[in-house]
Amino acid sequence: MSDQIVRPGVGENGGFRAPQVCKLVGITYRQLDYWARTKLIQPSVQSATGSGSQRLYSFSDIVQLKVVKRLLDAGMSLKRIRQAIEILRIQLESDSPLADVTLLSDGATIYAAASAEEVVDVFQRGQGVFGIAVGPVERELIGEMHQLFPAGGSDAATLAQEA
Repeated sequence: MSDQIVRPGVGENGGFRAPQVCKLVGITYRQLDYWARTKLIQPSVQSATGSGSQRLYSFSDIVQLKVVKRLLDAGMSLKRIRQAIEILRIQLESDSPLADVTLLSDGATIYAAASAEEVVDVFQRGQGVFGIAVGPVERELIGEMHQLFPAGGSDAATLAQEA
């Protein structure tokens, strides 16, 4: 008996077969096949080598496919997603760029966050953007209001609750 754990859907080379990938990602086989043939996301474990051969995808491949699916669901076009992936491949010098960054999208563009300090607009070739977390701003403002109005601290809290 082998000490190796058998995972459902995993082929003999350690990759996931197309039917399992489709089910996990929530796409059709036709979409998966098209994305592989057009080199959007290719299987890294085993490519198809002819009729009857199977593509085998790694866990990282599936994560990237799921990201593509979510971007599509968020309203991004496949063309824009493809452009973003190509740009990220070059910028990150990576074959699996969607596994290397956190992506944000407003449906019109894609932002890549390689770290908590850096967020860039992918389509502007690395143009820096910034985000503001509202919660810390609210807490900072309440603290400043307490400093400005120390005797009326309850007034500051009341103003914050009314806003």
